[in-house]
Amino acid sequence: MEGIINTVRQELGKQLEYEQQDAVMCKIPQFSEAGIHNEFLAARDAGAGKEKDTMEVLVFNMERGVHLPEICAYLKEHPKVSGADIILANELDDGCVRSGEKDTARELAKELGYGYVYGLEFIELVNEADPKGFHGNAVFSKWPVEEARVVRLPEEYNWYFDRQRRIGGRCAVLAVLNAGGQRIGVGSIHLENRTDGEGRRRQMQIVLREAERMFRGMPVILGGDLNTNTFDGRSKEDIGIIAGSPALRSRCLEDVFTYEALLQDVRDAGYRCLPEKPLVTRRKPLPDGGYLGLRLDWIMVRGLCPRESGMVSTGKDGFGFAEKTSLLRAFAGKELSDHNAVWTSLGRESE
Repeated sequence: MEGIINTVRQELGKQLEYEQQDAVMCKIPQFSEAGIHNEFLAARDAGAGKEKDTMEVLVFNMERGVHLPEICAYLKEHPKVSGADIILANELDDGCVRSGEKDTARELAKELGYGYVYGLEFIELVNEADPKGFHGNAVFSKWPVEEARVVRLPEEYNWYFDRQRRIGGRCAVLAVLNAGGQRIGVGSIHLENRTDGEGRRRQMQIVLREAERMFRGMPVILGGDLNTNTFDGRSKEDIGIIAGSPALRSRCLEDVFTYEALLQDVRDAGYRCLPEKPLVTRRKPLPDGGYLGLRLDWIMVRGLCPRESGMVSTGKDGFGFAEKTSLLRAFAGKELSDHNAVWTSLGRESE
């Protein structure tokens, strides 16, 4: 994806002080670009990409890909996720200083031998040294990507006026895969955290509508960081109250369907929401050094049969599987991402 020089990026950002977000984004063709990249599939072994009895799917918010070498090692070595056929990923940088100025989606696909599609979510403006300042979502696949598009979601928060200062907004990347002759529809989704449940519901309704149109007659796998906080992510007061009450913490895990209507909409559209157990997929840091456990990351399946599903920790304390020579053994941080990854193993619907 071609970059935009900093002076132009900054000028486009300033236009948000008197123009609507979508009007400025229409001047930036990268926001609608969904380039298909299958060139790294040849690097896989001869059996890759063929039709299988099961399909392994992973959803992973990679927190900008800051720890990309270690993330690649994790995806290669973790016994539960190393065979993932599809990865639906959020928060991947392209040309940001904070992540080594890398095109993180391309580098991950090359290292692991995936085809991929990347969709631009935001252009970062704070660090003017960023070569591109791009940040977005991706679909990775062991099978060829046949077609793809980026779906822009309704604006629920204007990030230009946030301390992070960005152009853009939330999006979903939808793609059709050729899985050994069977066409499968998949989507990587990132919904807004700085809004309430109704705002996220409005965004998810657009995704469901577009998936219905694009994937008609196909099995469908949707997933990503849906930011199902059960509260508006801007509200520090709510975060503090919930964190301080064991009873209220349950709304973020056991009772999330009650507070996030989008999940019922997904079920009404014929999807199963996975994992079905209330698992922590996001560790939101608290001032006292602890964290509020949230259930934000989901896999939604229709037309395929979930055999099992679960969560794998991306914290350093979960690296017991790593060999002595692994990059993960030398990792100095506490976690690869502030999100855990969720996975499922899928079979045919007729099973």
